[in-house]
Amino acid sequence: MDALILQILNGLDKGAAYALIALGLTLVFGTLGVVNFAHGALFMLGAFCAVTMQKLLTLSTRVRDESITFFEAYKEVPYLESWLGDTGRIIIDYSVPLSILLTIPLMLLVGVVMERGLIRHFYKRSHAEQILVTFGLAIVLQEIIKAIFGANPVPVPAPPAVAGSASIGEWFGLGPAISYPWWRLVYLGFSLVILAAVFAFLQLTTFGMTVRAGMRDRETVGLLGIDIEKRFIIVFALAAIVAGLAGAMYAPILAPNYHLGMDFLVISFVVVVVGGMGSLGGAVAAGFLLGILQSFASMTEVKSILPGIDQIIIYLVAVVILLVRPRGLMGRSGIMET
Repeated sequence: MDALILQILNGLDKGAAYALIALGLTLVFGTLGVVNFAHGALFMLGAFCAVTMQKLLTLSTRVRDESITFFEAYKEVPYLESWLGDTGRIIIDYSVPLSILLTIPLMLLVGVVMERGLIRHFYKRSHAEQILVTFGLAIVLQEIIKAIFGANPVPVPAPPAVAGSASIGEWFGLGPAISYPWWRLVYLGFSLVILAAVFAFLQLTTFGMTVRAGMRDRETVGLLGIDIEKRFIIVFALAAIVAGLAGAMYAPILAPNYHLGMDFLVISFVVVVVGGMGSLGGAVAAGFLLGILQSFASMTEVKSILPGIDQIIIYLVAVVILLVRPRGLMGRSGIMET
């Protein structure tokens, strides 16, 4: 029972990352008709926003170490700590949540520049051309990150208040044996809030209703005198922000490296296809479903019976689902069928 609960939790937080990336991919494809293979790179950029914020907050100066009296010794002290004392140390400890303040404007800028500078030129081009050009862009972005931050992963600590483990078992009356990292629970909660906010924006606002109408019939919306193209720019920027926030908050779970985006991209595209091309709800449902299945497949007991199953379970499930439902779980007719 303990192992079952832990694997479900593992699957939910991993599925949350898949769902956030897949949601952005589906938004872009559903509105612009673009298969964006650079979307994983946006997740990576978000993770390195957290790295950048940590480095900015820990910029240090050399000060005399008063604890050593028999010779002059110096130590590195962050500027924030020397200026603000304990308050500065608290700010440094919470660099990951604070990185949201950097991630949102930066990813907004990146999204607008990508759409205006490159993506809009490929709206009417084939999906193969879209994949090639966005995949090339992803490689360029990851090489830039590699040149700036190096090839090795860069650890980013979670805030001390949520750096330990929570006694999940005691919450449900199952005893103290079941514990789970606090930050993973924070990430799961954060992901659910972002998902709810995006769906509320699309379902409850006039802008969102226009975008959803444009996803179904862009030409008719245009005939009504609505400049749907301008709205789609905002949608692309929104998708970039969602991917960036997902990456920034994931940084303490998996140390960011330059190929992080590619690692998540392939699985996220499988999630989109399984959920149904153009279906936002399907992308989210498939993200959590495949995350949980991958978590269970990684159990030692399962791998002892089926070695390597954790590496292929997502693709096996995708094959089975697409054989039964060629459009995916919630796919619409006419999407990529011609």
